[in-house]
Amino acid sequence: MPKASELKKGSVVEINGEPYIVKSLESRSPSSRGAQTIYKIRFNNAQTGQKHDESCKADDMFTEVDLIKRQVQFLYQDGDMFTFMDVEDYSQYTLGKSELEDDLGYLTDGLEGIYALIVDDRVLGVELEKAAVTTILENLRMSPVLDNGVWTVTAPSDRFDIEIEEDLIEEVARIFGYDNIPPALPAGELNPGIVSETQVSLQSVQQAMCAAGYTEA
Repeated sequence: MPKASELKKGSVVEINGEPYIVKSLESRSPSSRGAQTIYKIRFNNAQTGQKHDESCKADDMFTEVDLIKRQVQFLYQDGDMFTFMDVEDYSQYTLGKSELEDDLGYLTDGLEGIYALIVDDRVLGVELEKAAVTTILENLRMSPVLDNGVWTVTAPSDRFDIEIEEDLIEEVARIFGYDNIPPALPAGELNPGIVSETQVSLQSVQQAMCAAGYTEA
């Protein structure tokens, strides 16, 4: 069961017995000490398309829906309908403009690296992160080659600002949209500090002086 902090755009969960797909989410850090980070999540009902907003704490749990991901290729647009083809069995899926929303700007004919999200033989949407990054890199004239989830690029000579991997990541993130990147809390271990004998003695003196009515100048 995923926590609210583990959800990302395209995740499918069960709410009130019905499947909902995460369309957007943002985290808001509390201003008061000790308060928890709040995650504002917008869901779309996978069956009716109805929007549903929730504000959750990081540890709030959701029931995950059995989801099948099929790799597809974008074929063509016909009005407000967009057709994709399964790269294995060549079956086709058609989605409406409202089901794709923010992904529309990255769709180009023949685009690969897309995954259709299927629940109970029904296509709910597409996962477009890798395809979107490829499109961005192509628009930046980086000549991207995607192999086993790793991009190899060649920066054009006029992009002297792209020198290291971090420069490219920052550029892609800026164009992709920082709000479209799933929030994630930093991971790490907290080790309690050890107070030395000198520090203990100093603290004892400070406490004794304060108790006697003295204040530090």
